[in-house]
Amino acid sequence: MDTRYVTPGAGTKVFNSAVAALTKLGVSVCGSRVLYVKGRTSGQWRSTPVNLLSHEGSRYLVAPRGTTQWVRNLRAADGNGELHLGRRVEPFHAAELDDDVKPEVLRAYLRRWKMEVGVFFDGVDAKAPEETLRRIAPGYPVFRIERARD
Repeated sequence: MDTRYVTPGAGTKVFNSAVAALTKLGVSVCGSRVLYVKGRTSGQWRSTPVNLLSHEGSRYLVAPRGTTQWVRNLRAADGNGELHLGRRVEPFHAAELDDDVKPEVLRAYLRRWKMEVGVFFDGVDAKAPEETLRRIAPGYPVFRIERARD
């Protein structure tokens, strides 16, 4: 697995805090949710705002900054976590996508959130050729989300 990681700058931290606050109040900013995943060493719930992508009947989480703490925690938690929007809590199970199937999802993600996350894609946008998206795919973890079964 690629270990690409982009450290969030001050602007990203401020933006994420604002989005998280609104989402916790129940206001989704263009599909935002607050992701809760148990920490891989502490076992304590950790939270971060994420963009939940709906694409061709499935839902996805994409990590535009690469192998972040939430990605590491989600992998360690066997793909189990929760998505929150206000008081609504959705337990889920996530399956990580192989690199060869990521380009279509990355293209849809960029189409939807390029203005917000484009800086993390080094000039690649939704109009990029398939081979470019395949080349960058290892640096962008992508998870298909399904509701947890009781």
